Amino acid sequence: MNDRDRAPIDDTRFGAITVRQDGQDRIEVHGEAVPRVTLERDPAAEADPQIAIGTRDRSHLTMRVDGAEVDLLPAKGRLARHSYRVDVEYDGASYRLVPDSVPSSRLTRDGTHLGDFSSDGDETVIAEWREDRELRPADAAIGYALASAFGTGAQPMWMMIADGVSSALP
Repeated sequence: MNDRDRAPIDDTRFGAITVRQDGQDRIEVHGEAVPRVTLERDPAAEADPQIAIGTRDRSHLTMRVDGAEVDLLPAKGRLARHSYRVDVEYDGASYRLVPDSVPSSRLTRDGTHLGDFSSDGDETVIAEWREDRELRPADAAIGYALASAFGTGAQPMWMMIADGVSSALP
């Protein structure tokens, strides 16, 4: 499927945004009002089927915003929601996408809550922006890319422990 066949997402603040995944190797986000973001996994790295981009190992990932490589740091993803956070440094700002409910994750820039993203780790990403925030085009592009690459949301730790205990019982 090429970009002409793919319906762009209609973002409430930034208009049409296209999210495109090439298997688990590459994710690209672009639109008229946002910078182009690419996130690529080293093809030699083994792909984890649970992660859209195939890995949370930063040494196997390269992220670029408008062609400039950025510092990407996905956490390991263990029991706590916070362990699924993904941090990005771009243009003097610190971005973080971190799960805050079962279906969604909160995007912050320098600690300020910008909005919430929902995605199953595919090309369908929903952004709900805070109305009282000044947003930058890079906020949207980075948020869409991270939500698509790593998915959003996570169960609370107590729910994961309860699931583990109940599945271990006869």
